[in-house]
Amino acid sequence: MRNGLLSFVTVLSLASAVSASRQCGTGANASSEYQWRVGAARYDGAEPGESNGTATVAVSIVPGSSTMGTFFECVAEWPESWAGWYEDGNIIWSDCIWAGNGRTYDNTVSFAVDWENRTMYLSHTFTCSDGQGSDALAIGSIHLDMNCTTSTEDGTSCMLKGNGLDATTVGGPARLGADSCADNSQRYQSWQLENWQRQYEMVPGTSSYVPQSDTGPSFVLRNMANTDLFNCSTAGIQDDAFEGTCKLATEGNTTTTAAFYFDPQLDILTVTQHWDCSDSSSFDAVGVGYVQATCSREGNTLSCTSNPVWIGTKTV
Repeated sequence: MRNGLLSFVTVLSLASAVSASRQCGTGANASSEYQWRVGAARYDGAEPGESNGTATVAVSIVPGSSTMGTFFECVAEWPESWAGWYEDGNIIWSDCIWAGNGRTYDNTVSFAVDWENRTMYLSHTFTCSDGQGSDALAIGSIHLDMNCTTSTEDGTSCMLKGNGLDATTVGGPARLGADSCADNSQRYQSWQLENWQRQYEMVPGTSSYVPQSDTGPSFVLRNMANTDLFNCSTAGIQDDAFEGTCKLATEGNTTTTAAFYFDPQLDILTVTQHWDCSDSSSFDAVGVGYVQATCSREGNTLSCTSNPVWIGTKTV
């Protein structure tokens, strides 16, 4: 990441729990709209001469009125040639860090960028004030009008034109109470990752990812379209990446399973949920996310955790 980008983005840890909630509504009243403001955006391509170099996108967004004192810093990194899309054709979602000193109504805020088309997708999950114990999801998109320069010394760098952009997200329907294949095949599938845990050993000063040992990640996977809840843990290693299985924590559902694949060098997590139906409606939902965990070191051991992270599937 370039020095200019480091001065642009200040990543702050969440100081406290979400202090408010949103009214979600039910049925036809569930499509509530939420306003956002994109204050700044920057793209830095790979360093010239790096065949597998990474690009970095950073966006600063404000929910509702800027007078709230709350803003989110969104940062993602992926190989420049991917342009925001994973090798399997899924867009890469990344989390946004709550900063500032104001309130937030959201449990997670995430974004994804289709760099070739300069389109940013924004999502957020939140607790419903009018539905005890329920959460909801809202998604929107916006075109990023960027001013770009390219040089042989620094590669490509882009900044958002003008003084910012307005964006709108739209809330989706309430979660499904039953996990039927027919119903889920018609819903936008996504997940909220909670309680991310990973521990590995690495000698201080090591510049590349070559750990002496690594537990791989474990986490709770919460489907945002229904009531499915999984406990996920690493099961093995395949091609220097971790493969994991997810055990269903909710009772009475035998139609669905979930698994994950985590690339520790790119911090890219792929989640797959499968519905095994008795008819032709069987299907898979696949989501890809860039997971930015916070790690604490004790000797050679790093213990990594993360605040809740949302991962979506296709763009909407």
